[in-house]
Amino acid sequence: MAQRIDGRQIAEDVVAQVKERATKLIADKNIQPGLAVIIVGVDPASQVYVASKSKKAKECGFKSVQHTLPADTSEADLLALIANLNADKSIHGILVQLPLPGHIDSGRVIQTIAPEKDVDGFHFVNVGKLVTGETETAFVPCTPAGSMILIERVRGKDLSGLTAVVVGRSNIVGKPMASLLLGANCTVTVAHSRTKDLPAVCRTADILVAAVGRPEMVKGDWVKPGATVIDVGINRISTPDGKTRLVGDVDFAEAEKVAGAITPVPGGVGPMTIALLMANTLVSAYLAAGLERPRF
Repeated sequence: MAQRIDGRQIAEDVVAQVKERATKLIADKNIQPGLAVIIVGVDPASQVYVASKSKKAKECGFKSVQHTLPADTSEADLLALIANLNADKSIHGILVQLPLPGHIDSGRVIQTIAPEKDVDGFHFVNVGKLVTGETETAFVPCTPAGSMILIERVRGKDLSGLTAVVVGRSNIVGKPMASLLLGANCTVTVAHSRTKDLPAVCRTADILVAAVGRPEMVKGDWVKPGATVIDVGINRISTPDGKTRLVGDVDFAEAEKVAGAITPVPGGVGPMTIALLMANTLVSAYLAAGLERPRF
């Protein structure tokens, strides 16, 4: 049976490092990391995510600011708020919770955030830095950054020569994940729904990352024996008793019998996403203070 990669425990370790370094930054430089989260409208899932992010920021000793705006907020008003936060030296990270209401151009909003405060890593400047290997000042999207830490905890930091397959090509996970693995000297294939003989492609992977949003699509016989499997998917499915449960993009029960190590859902990649948001905010504060970038 595969080693279960405990994302909760590793996320706690990252958060503990963030707390320690935030305390040091306050003591040495009198600079408190600041995170501003913006939510527009009353989407229940978004409200839960925002509340958890704000709570974690406070736990880390950050200045935590939440702007909850009505659903009919104009794009101009939202952009004006972002401009004010860009200019606020006490704020090091700005996060706009997606999705936004239909009358607001999400792309324009994201590109308005100052790249040095874009702790989600979605600004074109940060995307470009990641793709070209300029990662010293780049912010990497939190989910792939967290996934990379999970991989390194299993495989070590030297991934040279390993074959990696990323199933999914989204801008939020698939593409940045592939860039990170390339930067770690893996041989990387980005696969997707139109890839010919997808199971055979997956079976070549020493590191298999599933990020397609399809419940239990990746079967056990798609997994190379001994592979490290990172399941980014979070899907809610119905159960025979009329209830629901969360599953990933990988058929865990099957894949666990073949893989060398695998992330469960829940409790795998999910906790790492918020932990890396805290880490990115801390990094922004350190860089703003002219200090060396912290590593996690």
